[in-house]
Amino acid sequence: MNPSSTLPAPARKHAARERSGPWLALPASVIVLIVIVVPALQLVRYSLNHFDPLTLMKSAWTLENYVRFFTDPYFSDVLFTTLKISALCTALSLVFGFPVAYLLAKTRSRFKSLLMMLLVFPLMVGNVVRAAGWMVILGNAGFVNALLVHTGIVSQPIRLLYTPLAVVLGTTGVVLPYMVLTLQSVLEGIDLSVEEAARNLGAGFMRTFVSVVLPMSLPGIAAGSMLVFILCMNAYATPVLLGGTSLTMMTPAIYDQIGKASNWPFGAALALILMIVTLGCAVASNWLIHRRYAKTMLT
Repeated sequence: MNPSSTLPAPARKHAARERSGPWLALPASVIVLIVIVVPALQLVRYSLNHFDPLTLMKSAWTLENYVRFFTDPYFSDVLFTTLKISALCTALSLVFGFPVAYLLAKTRSRFKSLLMMLLVFPLMVGNVVRAAGWMVILGNAGFVNALLVHTGIVSQPIRLLYTPLAVVLGTTGVVLPYMVLTLQSVLEGIDLSVEEAARNLGAGFMRTFVSVVLPMSLPGIAAGSMLVFILCMNAYATPVLLGGTSLTMMTPAIYDQIGKASNWPFGAALALILMIVTLGCAVASNWLIHRRYAKTMLT
């Protein structure tokens, strides 16, 4: 006799769902395997090849491309610059995005749907178009310089475009909606009665925010920061258009090696290093935030 036949009907249905779960996940797993894992393995193989100026890529098993990266100060500086810019843009998007997400999550206005549409609308515009807008704003004859000269703060236009500042502003503008949407979905799940209880016990707005809202929103902060950091690390159009030759990040450097120099082995090595560093930093920060969240919930 089948042991499951003696179980109640709800238990049999639950057991059937558990058995069918892996089969239902199989199609998605195959797609992920094809779309992500196979190209990654191909990058690994390309990165171990040898580059020849005449034949371009020769089949080999060598670590010379990784040795070149770690021994060349230029590429190490490019990676450090990418990490620094990405961390700064992530922090700025969190600082400016959290208040917006909090207001959207707690508002009961009938215009909330309109506000959400205005938040999502920039995501429908390409990064190149948005970068072009920043070029108009930050150019020597742009809005910011015109305002500074008109108000007498400066006597002549200052260089804002093709600087790290322009890249930080442009990249933060691109990733800010992602941070707000991620935080807003988490903040909406926080029970309002918890905040009301804290205020009834004498806590002010800031004390309630720091002691109640912020700890409970740590999962959203972790998810939003990880998403934004990954997007910043892999940004291409914004650093190229707003940074020019004064600032080089990893993604443009990879394009230069593959698209211009036709050095596929070294470009593949750069891509793998960028992937590993990005995932490592994102997973580490996510682990630290969730660890802090677990400690907060226990206390």
